[in-house]
Amino acid sequence: MITFPNCKINLGLWVTQRRPDGYHNIQTVMMPVPWCDILEIIPANGPETTLTITGIQINSPLENNLCYKAWRLMADKYSIPPVSIHLHKVIPAGAGLGGGSSDASFTLRMLNTMFSLNLDNETLRFLAVQLGMDCSFFIEDIPALSTGRGEFLKPVSLNLDGYYIVIVKPAVHVSTAAAFLGTKPLFRENSIDEITNIPLEDWKRELHNDFENTVFDLYPEIQDIKNIMYRHHAVYAAMSGSGSSVFGLFSENPVQLDFPGCEVFQSLLGSQP
Repeated sequence: MITFPNCKINLGLWVTQRRPDGYHNIQTVMMPVPWCDILEIIPANGPETTLTITGIQINSPLENNLCYKAWRLMADKYSIPPVSIHLHKVIPAGAGLGGGSSDASFTLRMLNTMFSLNLDNETLRFLAVQLGMDCSFFIEDIPALSTGRGEFLKPVSLNLDGYYIVIVKPAVHVSTAAAFLGTKPLFRENSIDEITNIPLEDWKRELHNDFENTVFDLYPEIQDIKNIMYRHHAVYAAMSGSGSSVFGLFSENPVQLDFPGCEVFQSLLGSQP
């Protein structure tokens, strides 16, 4: 069985409150984007679950991989047998795009289908959040308002079909902890998804990622990418999550954009990956 786990972007991100447990409450609107990994799962040839990774290499032990953790979680709870997992990594890591979270959630979805567990989405979301805050988003994989630590989701009406998206990942790794450390929580009475309902041309003025001020000070080259997108007539551009990737939305094909040394994805939204 083969699927194509996609990434996400954050349309704005507000850090609204520091919690007593040391974490932060946020508001963000997450949207799926067709920049995809390739994930194959088949029955194992032997007594153990195996994982093969091609494409972008991930240097971590098997037991730390989110696909393996997803299988382990399902095996412990539902006694499914070992499998052979092949993950071809295309989505860059440490980019604020949720690639690893997507791989984990698609693994849960595939195992649910392969072994006819008949788990509903609510149950799969409960399992996914045990693997990571962003994981539950990829169970339904539709635009959603994310609140709390990121575990609470509410579908939102959002259609950007016909816009071009460009995502640029520079050769920079941003520490999520450092991004939070430099960001001052600010409570807002309104909800960030209200802003996504206004014309896209007004997002630049109203929609903001609170991590940008801190991250741009640490890595000016990330801010440069955002500025270049606006110079090339992006309707809206922002850093995704805690970085380091930046995306731009364009009403016309931005054919002249060039970002040497960066990983770049470009697509017409609404098209197939």
